[in-house]
Amino acid sequence: MSAAFLVAARRTAVAPRGGAFARIEAVDLAAASIGAVLDDAGLAPSEVDDVILGNALYGGGNPARLAALKVGIPAGVPALTIDTQCCSGLDAILLAATRIKSGEADVIVAGGVESFSRSPIRSRRPLRPDEVAQPYDRPPFTPWPERDPDMIPAAATLAEEWDISRAAQEAFAIDSHRKALARGIAAAECVAVAGLTRDPFARRLSAGLCARLPVLAGSPSHGVTAATVAVEADAAAVLLVVSERALAAVRAPVRVVRVIGGARTGGDPERPALAPIEAMRTALRRDGLAVSSIAVVEIMEAFAVQAMSCLQAFDIDPLRVNRGGGALARGHPIGASGAIVAVRGWHDLQTMESGTTGLATIAAAGGLGSVVLLRTE
Repeated sequence: MSAAFLVAARRTAVAPRGGAFARIEAVDLAAASIGAVLDDAGLAPSEVDDVILGNALYGGGNPARLAALKVGIPAGVPALTIDTQCCSGLDAILLAATRIKSGEADVIVAGGVESFSRSPIRSRRPLRPDEVAQPYDRPPFTPWPERDPDMIPAAATLAEEWDISRAAQEAFAIDSHRKALARGIAAAECVAVAGLTRDPFARRLSAGLCARLPVLAGSPSHGVTAATVAVEADAAAVLLVVSERALAAVRAPVRVVRVIGGARTGGDPERPALAPIEAMRTALRRDGLAVSSIAVVEIMEAFAVQAMSCLQAFDIDPLRVNRGGGALARGHPIGASGAIVAVRGWHDLQTMESGTTGLATIAAAGGLGSVVLLRTE
């Protein structure tokens, strides 16, 4: 198989639900990011072979196709929207890399998009004329109701099982916000939408403030709170995945990043936060890498305890993890979150020497984990 490379990576800011992007459709967020990566790489829409986007809340209609057409990608170019919940955006990148490596395509736009603010209101169709539609918040993630926990209680259970205290979770969240405020975002990372070019949610948290928050689920000693759960948000993130043959057409002066591996695995649906552990083990084993050799680690922080348990399983140096803060300081736009950690990792790797390795990983409801391994050329 041939190789796959990432030559451009852009995202919108991550805006909490009902905030700056409250009136902007998911398709428009995606179109802005797609247009930006094409401009960065100096490629025309007509040079794209495929568009693959992750999305979980849009309600159908293939938003990848809508966004592709909106930015002028020719009607003859296919577009695919996939839904693996939180893993969707990263899975789109893995799928694109596989297509590139197989020789089926040379240039693919891949990533994810989500708008909690503009997502459809869900309800189940009545079965009889005298019934009314029944609203619901989320679909089932397993076929067994007794083994299909909501994410917040599942995180609280995990905290008890792994003995990760509420105070430790809050310290992790405080550090995520601190790093986000201290480092900020490179101008080349975010495309401006509605005048927003930075993630607005990060703030100066303190242990005293966090201690006053009510417990959402779990015990007083190990429960999760609003500080240790990522807020619902709107965003889009895309990367340009190309073949070695297409590299010659890329006109942007960037450090090329090779997709050296990745994995998608399943795990216990009652412990969804742990799913990235097996995905990381699988990917590292396939490529013969040790965790100690990974310089840049971007892990999704849907919950503090979720990220902490995965990092604890590998004893990863905290200084290598989410160096610009994580989702606890940004927000969680479900279908876009996996692509966002990949975009953030790509931009970190731009500042590093040839041969530096990076990793981006995420968990999803139902017990799914995905990871991509990267290396600078």
